[in-house]
Amino acid sequence: MKRIKKKIVILLCNKKGMEMVQVAILVAIAVAVGIIFKSSIVDFVNRIFGNLDAANF
Repeated sequence: MKRIKKKIVILLCNKKGMEMVQVAILVAIAVAVGIIFKSSIVDFVNRIFGNLDAANF
């Protein structure tokens, strides 16, 4: 258990480890925003493609 804790501390103190943590947090935020606003995003995309289809673009 002590060895695992030491590895986690080294990973979090390592600059490369911090970059991985930051990327993971950003991905989690992006996924959460996508889930929260899913219906709005789908409505927006459908409206845009509907307008493009109506314009025979």
